[in-house]
Amino acid sequence: MVTNRLVHEKSPYLLQHAHNPVDWYPWGDEAFRKAEEEDKPIFLSVGYATCHWCHVMEKESFEDEEAARHLNETFVCIKVDREERADIDSVYMAACQLLTGRGGWPLTVFLGPDKKPFFAGTYIPKTSDIGRTGLVDICRQVKTIWENDRQRLIATADEIAGHVGTAFQFAPADEQLGAGILDATCEELAGAFDERYGGFGGAPKFPTPHRMIFLLKYHQRMGDEKALLMVEKTLQAMRLGGIWDHVGFGFHRYSTDTFWLLPHFEKMLYDQALVAMAYLEAYRLTKNPLYASTAEEIFTYVLRDMTSEAGGFYTAEDADSEGEEGKFYVWTAREFKELLGDEQGDLWLRLLNISPDGNFADEATGRRTGVNIPHLTRPLARWAEDLDMEEAELAEQWEKTRATLFQARKQRVPPLKDDKILTDWNGLMIAALAKGARILGNDLYAEASRRAASFITRHLTDESGGLLHRFRDRQAGIAATANDYAFYVHGLLELFRATAEPDFLSTAVNVQEQMIERFWDREHGGFYLTADTAEKLPARPKELYDGATPSANSVAFSNLLHLSRLTGEAKWQDTAGKLNRLFAGTVTRSPSAFAQFMIGLECSVEQLGTDLTI
Repeated sequence: MVTNRLVHEKSPYLLQHAHNPVDWYPWGDEAFRKAEEEDKPIFLSVGYATCHWCHVMEKESFEDEEAARHLNETFVCIKVDREERADIDSVYMAACQLLTGRGGWPLTVFLGPDKKPFFAGTYIPKTSDIGRTGLVDICRQVKTIWENDRQRLIATADEIAGHVGTAFQFAPADEQLGAGILDATCEELAGAFDERYGGFGGAPKFPTPHRMIFLLKYHQRMGDEKALLMVEKTLQAMRLGGIWDHVGFGFHRYSTDTFWLLPHFEKMLYDQALVAMAYLEAYRLTKNPLYASTAEEIFTYVLRDMTSEAGGFYTAEDADSEGEEGKFYVWTAREFKELLGDEQGDLWLRLLNISPDGNFADEATGRRTGVNIPHLTRPLARWAEDLDMEEAELAEQWEKTRATLFQARKQRVPPLKDDKILTDWNGLMIAALAKGARILGNDLYAEASRRAASFITRHLTDESGGLLHRFRDRQAGIAATANDYAFYVHGLLELFRATAEPDFLSTAVNVQEQMIERFWDREHGGFYLTADTAEKLPARPKELYDGATPSANSVAFSNLLHLSRLTGEAKWQDTAGKLNRLFAGTVTRSPSAFAQFMIGLECSVEQLGTDLTI
């Protein structure tokens, strides 16, 4: 069997490629020395273990002898797990967005040995097609230009590197942002809101829980009913749709359509944490039991399937099993009838929209697939009325049915579990469970949150007391980023609120102080993603935009405000004020893109408020 240098790595994503005929290197000095010695450019491929299109590109090109030969002849090839090296991903994704106007994974970048990019894209097919150049032809073209007109590539790389740095620059203001920008944020979100199906914008639809938490806080302060309506419509639609795993619980990553039916099936730890917090906050304000039960079922999934024996939380579960996306999660009508019998089978075929032809169409052909994603078109309470049943009776029948389906599904080949443990994503789940303990009164959640915090203390803290980023296979490693510090402080503050145990507050203070020491930009302000001691890349990223996960600066903004109130120390408020001024000009241009930052601003304008929820 062919092996390459990735066989010695810990990342499940890198290990997936350890037997490719591509002569992969992990990111490091060895690869760049080889590029200089052999006078070759770098082929950089960035992805993650549960990425569907990463699997597609691997099967088409990286497992293919012809494509691998062209890659090996033209480049020194480097594989990076974006979840391990957020700094590398951030810099080169900025280059991709600069060059193409979009991003995604797999991220494909060509670099010089000086790490400056001269080409960036995402998924590239092996062979050329109409309007799209394939990987093999690109290799031929790059090889020719590198050997005969290299100066053109160097000039392009220098220009791109110069522009990439501007992606991490921000427009400061003399005055801090105030309550007016919060009104504008709500108005902007209302303009993007899908009145029919919930969510914001069209397909693909992401949960964006930080937007919903902002709207809930805005509603609480202002009494704005539209803000609450947008959240409730979205949370209910998500819970009914195929983005929710009705059989095993937990949310898939996003919906490929506008009505939450067909998900991208991977499950990410950060989604479970952030979405659970949105449901918990909605329950706290409305007391709708659907929101509480959804958060509880998310926690059931995480504690059952995504928790190590030592208490840390795993990273993700794949979209694919047996080489097919979603195969683990879909059902035929025949399976339902065989498992449930005629009477119960007919009932749940109807309620869960299971049909012999399948309830969704193949994206490529438009044809019905014959398989189904269980989903509801109305809550069980409404179905109970239509069926002239008590809601509790129907709920009991569903739980028995769900358990039968769950046991049957356990016999299938499961998706890959990415079992590395990341400090930042664990920080988010620590926060979610602690919030669940406080709002739902469940001490089991507090204990699970404590165990995860203890795991980080024992396994992801170095001799100096600083954080490390990744733990897997009994080994911790990789320098922590600002995300690790910010998200972990967030978790510690929620644990303190849930338990009133002073050690969690003192640890949060210590970690926040280290974050300022290691990541603060002493010239302009704000937190860099990487520490002062990190390796040099074409740019040093400083992030504010709140994507699938919120930015470190946004979370730190809230953390600092909470620390100020909890400790009475003005220095934390002063640092938060510096963040406010630094990012004010940028945020004003499109405030809804910075919803997590707006959550912090909601906290800051409630000068006499007692609710410190983030």
